[in-house]
Amino acid sequence: MSHPRIMVLGVQPGTPPFRIVEIDGQVVGEAKTLTDVLHAAAAFGITVHDLDDPDVVRWVGGDKFTWTVRRSSRTRRDRSGRL
Repeated sequence: MSHPRIMVLGVQPGTPPFRIVEIDGQVVGEAKTLTDVLHAAAAFGITVHDLDDPDVVRWVGGDKFTWTVRRSSRTRRDRSGRL
């Protein structure tokens, strides 16, 4: 398995939700959008041509389109309290 320079960790709860971005193993900030990831990469001199290339970016806990916290089926209940 390769070790990409950019790692985008799973969505964290917040208003708005965010993902932590690591570059070269160091936390460099939070991303609230895909554009934030690209800006962080550019700040470190990394040009990203393909966000789906696992040798460039590793998406943890979702893909590049995952920007909200997922709720487990346990926490989804209808008004009667049933799942």
